[in-house]
Amino acid sequence: MEALAVAKAMVLSGTGGIRIVREERRRRTVMMAHTKQSRERRSQNAQGEFFVDHACIDCDTCRWMAPEVFTRKDGQSAVFKQPTSEEERIKALQALLCCPTSSIHTEKPPRDILEVHKMFPRPINEQRIPGVYHCGYHAENSYGGTSYLIVHPEGNIIVDSPRYFEGLAQNIEMLGGARYMFLTHVDDIGDHQQWSERLRCDRIFHTKDIEASTADVEIKLDGGGPWSLGNDFELIHVPGHTEGSVCLLYKPLKVLFVGDHIYRTESGLDISEMYNQVSVPLQLESIRKLLSLDFEWILPGHARMAEYKDMHEKDAALEAFLAEREQASSAFV
Repeated sequence: MEALAVAKAMVLSGTGGIRIVREERRRRTVMMAHTKQSRERRSQNAQGEFFVDHACIDCDTCRWMAPEVFTRKDGQSAVFKQPTSEEERIKALQALLCCPTSSIHTEKPPRDILEVHKMFPRPINEQRIPGVYHCGYHAENSYGGTSYLIVHPEGNIIVDSPRYFEGLAQNIEMLGGARYMFLTHVDDIGDHQQWSERLRCDRIFHTKDIEASTADVEIKLDGGGPWSLGNDFELIHVPGHTEGSVCLLYKPLKVLFVGDHIYRTESGLDISEMYNQVSVPLQLESIRKLLSLDFEWILPGHARMAEYKDMHEKDAALEAFLAEREQASSAFV
């Protein structure tokens, strides 16, 4: 395996809570920038405190974050049931902050929204994958993509870029900052430049996906890999969705960060053919590579995470998906 260059890790000191308040005001300003009509309450929402407007891009974020509250109706998200407990309400507020288009609203400004800001990054599963967090603050320019934080003794890693938010930067610093920002592919680079400058983390990106806005990334992957990042991480080239798509395998915890390579929906594993930029057959060939890897979690850039009890269950799910796709393809021959 090729070894990556090691970069210096530097962390900026935090700033006052007043900046968090300003960021919250900015979020509301962005929310109001859309047309008045697009910000009106969708009729599909249940009556009550929370609602979704017409600017929703159907990214599914709120539906997997707070499934007790949000569902899909007529091609967009909607509130089908108002929160009935404090836990459900907090989940709905977390989804509100993560919405890339600020399309989730409350009838009145929530009294505890600043406290909810402090909950990110939030642990995904502290028992099975300790130190792996959901960053939140999904970026509209990443089409609502999910980003993650890995806390590791050799330096923390941000996987793909969240929307830049000063409060999140302070919270990440409290967890040790970030040594690297690993970008899985060109679609989910978000506000990478701001994060790199703010946290002084080195960005890792494949040359096949580099364009003008990423020409100055610090660590460029070239060729077909795989590449090692210390002892615990392996980077796997998986062309198909884009030429430079790369997965990150966190070997000790058996977690695979996949970007847009594959994801889970309510009905099972899937890929997004509509947004494929290179070749669906090549993407499926790259998915077959995953059968040789030992992991039990799929953490995607879009849609839902997949958790398996062991490698055998993971392989069975992948093989069933590939067989279904091959059967569907042969039907059109």
